[in-house]
Amino acid sequence: MTELSYSDWKETLRGGELVGQACEECGNVTASPKAACTECGSRSVSRTTLPEDGVVYSETTINVPPEGYERGYKVGIVELGDTGARVLGRLDETAEIGDEVVFDDTFEHDDEPAPVFESK
Repeated sequence: MTELSYSDWKETLRGGELVGQACEECGNVTASPKAACTECGSRSVSRTTLPEDGVVYSETTINVPPEGYERGYKVGIVELGDTGARVLGRLDETAEIGDEVVFDDTFEHDDEPAPVFESK
């Protein structure tokens, strides 16, 4: 079992790779580090490489952003491949619910990276 800490997740994302965790008990896959499986509660979770392509599950445009951000950026939840894993990230301005997207870059603010997805 290979563990995945938040620090490891951030560094791997910065390196251009999406990783998450897979439960060794029930097979559930998540797109970010957790102490236990979100489906069955097992602590037998290990690091797994996630697909870079996915489908926009939900999206919104941030027009009243937090201080330090510019207005009008789009964020969304992307379901990655056929894993069922979903990740929050930045989207290009044309991405809509149901659109196919691909992991393209990493956005960083205050030492916190986020994946960026572009429409296919």
